[in-house]
Parts: sequence; C-alpha cells; structure tokens
Amino acid sequence: MNTRTVSVLTPDGTPLATDVCLPGGGRPRPAVLIRTPYGRDAHRAELRGWAAHGFAALAQDVRGRHGSPGEWHPYGDHEKADGAATVAWVRAQAWSNGEVVAVGASYAAYCALVTALDGPDGPRDAVAEKGLCDGVPDAVIAAVPALGLTETAREHGGPERLWARAGWWAAHGDRHDSDPDALGRALADAPRLLEHLPVAGLGERLAAGLGRELPSWPRLWADRERGRLVALGSAARLPLLAVGGTRDPFAEDTVALWRGWGGPARLLLGPWGHRLTADRSAPARARVNLGALYVRWARAALAGRLDPARHGVIALGDSGRWHSIHRAVSSSEAECRWPFASSTGLRLLHGAEFNADPERPVRSDDLAVPVDGGPADRCLLLSPPLPRPLDLAGAAVARINATADTPSADWAVRLTALDPSGRADPLAFGIVRRAAPPGEAADITVPLGTLGRRLPAGTRLRAEIAGHHFPAHARNPHTGDDPVTATRLAPSRRTVNPRGSALHLPVVARRHYVEPVPEICR
Repeated sequence: MNTRTVSVLTPDGTPLATDVCLPGGGRPRPAVLIRTPYGRDAHRAELRGWAAHGFAALAQDVRGRHGSPGEWHPYGDHEKADGAATVAWVRAQAWSNGEVVAVGASYAAYCALVTALDGPDGPRDAVAEKGLCDGVPDAVIAAVPALGLTETAREHGGPERLWARAGWWAAHGDRHDSDPDALGRALADAPRLLEHLPVAGLGERLAAGLGRELPSWPRLWADRERGRLVALGSAARLPLLAVGGTRDPFAEDTVALWRGWGGPARLLLGPWGHRLTADRSAPARARVNLGALYVRWARAALAGRLDPARHGVIALGDSGRWHSIHRAVSSSEAECRWPFASSTGLRLLHGAEFNADPERPVRSDDLAVPVDGGPADRCLLLSPPLPRPLDLAGAAVARINATADTPSADWAVRLTALDPSGRADPLAFGIVRRAAPPGEAADITVPLGTLGRRLPAGTRLRAEIAGHHFPAHARNPHTGDDPVTATRLAPSRRTVNPRGSALHLPVVARRHYVEPVPEICR
C-alpha cells in the first residue's frame, strides 16, 4: 500500500488536494471517499485500514481548507459540485471498478450526503443508462451527521446552540486551517464573552480576541431552512449506514435521516458523544470496532446483499447490551408515564412557580441544583428509587402544562439519573421555544431525544424545568425579540401545573438483545 497526493479539478478548475491509498494487486477496486474540512492528514491511518481490506481509499480537503485553495463557505453549494466531480474522477481511474462509497463524520457526513442526494433523481440503474450518475456514489456511511447550517445552529424546537457554534466558528470559521483552542483562549481573556448582546455581534467580539474576522457568523443565524437533506433522503434508493451517539448533540438528526431514508437504511446508535468510540469516556463494554463494521457493511451494500428493511440497533448505555430497532424509534415498545406530583412518579420538591431571569440563567455546565430556601429559578422534581433495573430505548418526551407571563418563553427540561450514592449522570435534555399570549396556560411538549440506557435498581430520576440553558443555548430575552438580535433582557414569571404534567419514557418491555454487527449488515 502506498499513499500519494493528487489534485482533483472541480468544474471551475479549483484543484482539491486528495490523498489516495491503493491496495496491492493492481486490479480495479471499489473506492471509499472522505471529503473533510478538518485536514486530510488525520485520515492517513483510516485510508490504510480501508486499503488493507481491498478498497481504494481517498481523503480530500474541501475547497478553501488546508491543502485545497479557494474560499470556504461552510455548507455552501460548492460541496455538491465538488463532491460530484470527485466521484466522477474516481470512476475514471484505472484502479477503480466504478463502485464508490461516500464516507464521513460530522461536516464530512454532510459532504457525503449532499453528493449522494443532490444527484439525479431515480434509481441508480435508471440514471446510469442516461450517463448521468458518474458523480453519485453507490452507498453512504454518515456518522454523527451535521446536516446543515440551521440543524447545527438551532434545536428542533427553535433555541440557538450558542456554545457549540461559537466554539466551532472560532476554531474553523473563516480560516484556511483550524485552531481547536481558540474559544478557550478568548474566554480566558474575557470570561463573560458569551453574555454580551446581541448574539449576532458575537463574531465581532470573537474577532477581537482571535485577531481575525468572522464575516460568515451572521449568515449562520440568517439561514432557517431545515430538513432539506432528510427530505431528499426519502427519495434515495442507495444504501445508508447512519451512525450516531445518544450523547451526541446531533443524535436526533441521525435518527431522522435513518427514519426517513428511502433505500436500505441501518442505524447504529451507541452510548457515545460526537467523537463516537474515540471519546475517552466511551464505556469499554459498549465499544464496537467501527472500522471493521464499515468494511463489512460496505461490501454488503455494494454487493446488494442488504435487505430493504429499515432497522438497526441501539446500545443500552454502558451495559454492553444492544437492543434491536425495526421501526421508527419514536414508537417505543411500552411507553411508561411518570406523572408529576405523584408518589409513584415525580414528586415536586419546589418551584411550581419560579422566576426565569436571563441575567441569572440556569446554567448548562452545572448539574448542581439549589438546596437553600431562596427564590426558585426552576421547577424541581424527584422520583422514588427504582425498585428494579429499567431498560430505556426510544424517544422520551416531557408534556407539561405551564404558563409564562411574557410573549416568548423557552422551556428547558433536563433529566438526570442519580445513582444510590447520589452521583448525578445526565440522562436526557430538551428545549423548545413557545410564543403565546402572556398568562395563558398551555400544554407544551418537550422532546427529550432518543434514549438508550439501562438504569440500575435504586436509581432516582431528577427533572428540572427552567427558562434557560446557558451557555449551551442563547438566552431568550422574553421581550418577543429575536434572541440573536435582542439587546434587552427581561425576567419571566413561570408556573408549572404538576397535575397536568408528566414524563414519558420508552421502556423496553421485552428484553431481546442482539449483536450489533450482524444486525447492521444483514
């Protein structure tokens, strides 16, 4: 195996730096293509792994990043054309047998998907007769997919992801390379940097600390189109492997992509964060050899051996157990309702009435809860200890009957598992924005994401209902103004009606465990 760097020309003549690693033997091979803004050099070992299993492997710096010249516009239209040109270039090489698998994680997953989904409509065999599919891959592996500007910048319920986007833009935005520690240094110099208003002007304040401009920051918030790739995926016929983590901020986008895909689709959802098994905190019992799984799945996909059903597996936390999913994970086997203000559900500790003050918001980076008798800043509830272990696999939801005295209000629900010793472990979180006449009671549904956990006996569940989750999310100013452009903040008086509220958890009624690799590749 040898790796060499070549330039692949785009339709406008821009040369994209591309590493190519070929297996020995000389005969035509299937290829895998990774297009990344994070530096193709980081994929050298991955390319060698693919080549060792008989694939031609390529990693390419996207336009305007690292070894590729040009201007980089995150999630810009050029990713579609550049990806299609690269797939067509691969198919024209003597070492290619014409089969291409587009592979990527995070932004690179977006690159893979937009290349696959923005191609000609119709099954691959049909468009091949017209000579139109040279730039469309045959299969896609999308890991922790970041599906677009809006999907990465805002929650499904509307609130803005402030911390994550500020960190990403400081590290990668409007620059040719990356600086992962940029936001940390800026906060060291100005600890209250993220508190300044308006959020739209944060790019200028970051620029002062970074020593460079961030002109693309406002465009991040101006974009509001959501769901384009998921919608396009419904017409896809090529196979998809969607890989995510229940602790990844884009987990619900991974599930939505898998759920709506038109072709053979597989979902692998482990107890991981955005780095998947590379996270040091990833539990050893739940580790999967993702490289070997990708190779086996790619071979099955290219050979047409995958059955057309949509199914997959979800890990039950760090138990080492995997639960099979054959339907949309929004329909659990046995939804368990935990009513508020109930001795068998969640008991109200305090805060049926509380004050959501954006000047003193509930913080996302602190799991501690107030224990003194001061004014409540959240509604706090606690369950009795679980009498037996509980397996959760599927979508969790909080349904609350609540009132705000302001025209706009965010409702953040944080669910924490407390082990018998009292140690707190984040379990689920959701936040939605609601505009309504002040003082009007409303039934509010807060999706809490897809859970895959095993809770041991003795675990207690703690639920917090608050008006903010800062700095992970921008503060709602409660004035009715757009939180991105608002410059004035006001407190909001809240009321939660415990008797009209409940937590709904997806309990596994029948414990049927599977091995993840055979289930994904069948």
